[in-house]
Amino acid sequence: MSYICIAKRLKMHSREEKLQAFGRLLDIMDTLREKCPWNAEQTFDSIRRLTEEEVYELSETILEGDRPGTAKEIGDLLYHMVFYARIGQEEGAFDIADSINKVCDKMVFRHPHVFGPEAGKETSAKEIADTWELVKAKEKGGNKRVMAGIPKAMPAMLKALSMQEKARGCGFDWEKKEDVWDKVKEECSEVSEAAAGASDEQLEMEFGDLLFAVINAARLYGVDPETALSRSSEKFRRRFTYLEEQTLRKGLSFRDLTLAQMDAIWDEAKAQGL
Repeated sequence: MSYICIAKRLKMHSREEKLQAFGRLLDIMDTLREKCPWNAEQTFDSIRRLTEEEVYELSETILEGDRPGTAKEIGDLLYHMVFYARIGQEEGAFDIADSINKVCDKMVFRHPHVFGPEAGKETSAKEIADTWELVKAKEKGGNKRVMAGIPKAMPAMLKALSMQEKARGCGFDWEKKEDVWDKVKEECSEVSEAAAGASDEQLEMEFGDLLFAVINAARLYGVDPETALSRSSEKFRRRFTYLEEQTLRKGLSFRDLTLAQMDAIWDEAKAQGL
């Protein structure tokens, strides 16, 4: 849905109203930091975990298509950003203006087709994505390695996807997305061979290679692997819950059922669209 369509349904705030709302948030943060004991004792480390929770909560509303919920969670996350900036200000390290100006400068530099000498030149979204990492490397003077910006603590699936996207931005990618299936089949075969007698460490490595290849395939076909796996997991939850409920309704436990009986109830769940 376009921005114009949304504007017809919902009154959009003016630029002045948006600035006023942001100013209100800054004022509230200043007041809480000065007068609320809990807010006053928070540090970068103490609110980091809470910020991670907020990111997941925002992600969930997006996946569910819950726009009112997304609006709320964006506000919660923005509050955390302002919180960090206020602490930075108290330390004399930076304030919110520094953070905003840094991202503005970065966006201007990374979009020469909009703000630079290339402005007005017809550029496709694919061309921009394909050269994104090269533009970033130029911004950093070429001194920072492409993969250096990926946190080691990042969840494994997200880390793999981020690495693959960065490699693509440097031109290191499959020429045709269909070619990735040979790699997936190769990795699957190596897992099967390792399972027949390799060490636990080797088997773990081969499973990792297979997962990495499948994530790569999902990326090439425009599928978010995290979303895909999350939806499949929720589908499994629904069907297993049905299996459990049906078993209890008959006064039985899982130990009373054969695998074939469980499969039959599982098929019932599938037939009902669960």
